[in-house]
Amino acid sequence: MTIKLGLPKGSLQDATFDLFRCAGLALTVGKRSYFPVCADPDVEVVLFRAQELSRYVADEILDAGLTGADWIAENDSDVHEICELVYSRQTLQPARWVLAVPEDSDIRSLKDLEGKVIATELVDTTRRYLAEHGVKATVEFSWGATEAKVGLVSAIVDITETGSSLRANRLRIVETIMVSTPKFIANHSSWADVEKRKKLENIALLLRGAITAREKVGIKLNVAKADLNKVLKLLPALRRPTLSTLSGPEEWFAVETVIDENIVRELIPQLKHAGAQGIIEYPLNKVIE
Repeated sequence: MTIKLGLPKGSLQDATFDLFRCAGLALTVGKRSYFPVCADPDVEVVLFRAQELSRYVADEILDAGLTGADWIAENDSDVHEICELVYSRQTLQPARWVLAVPEDSDIRSLKDLEGKVIATELVDTTRRYLAEHGVKATVEFSWGATEAKVGLVSAIVDITETGSSLRANRLRIVETIMVSTPKFIANHSSWADVEKRKKLENIALLLRGAITAREKVGIKLNVAKADLNKVLKLLPALRRPTLSTLSGPEEWFAVETVIDENIVRELIPQLKHAGAQGIIEYPLNKVIE
């Protein structure tokens, strides 16, 4: 049994390859190849543009794929959503499709676009959004480099993670049209197949575990019995810290747990002051909760 899996080529490719590596599904591919080799021999991978990938899943050319919710909606693809994977090209935050105008534009709200021209790759979604808000405007397809269209059209709808590129091009965000995250999807026939479904569920489990691990680290430390309770009170944990007795005449314990990475810089000094010794922080590939 082989799973034919489509992954996005382009801006999301490097982040996706890194995610699969952490999930234990490492991919190798030549610079000009569209067919990566997966560490799992039961998974055949092909790279497609994210914009078209959901269509190939819906048409059963692929068993499954990973693409943005934006392009699933834009293509109106009838697929099964296995899970959401919150990551993007630069961050772990969702990407946003935003309506943007030049900084000195008189356009301040969606209503101000009545009768105007908008350029975007996300044409149908933008048209639907305008119609839902009772605004009539012309939406033109942009083949990319949409930010360069400013001055030729009244506004653009473009994707952003941090907004830095828009600011660098002296653009101002008027409104968010859509928030999008990558979705792991399957066609309905493959999802109905018992063996393929089990395989896809296992892949999803590993990918979610890799996403969770990105914001967490492991902590190991040693502590004397007299200071153990003080140290344990400082440690948040997924369940409870793991304790093991150290060999030797004195009563010492080894403590191990998983914590959010963003609290480490404050927590380690507190642990040291509470009596912890031999503190080790280490990265994680997967955290399965």
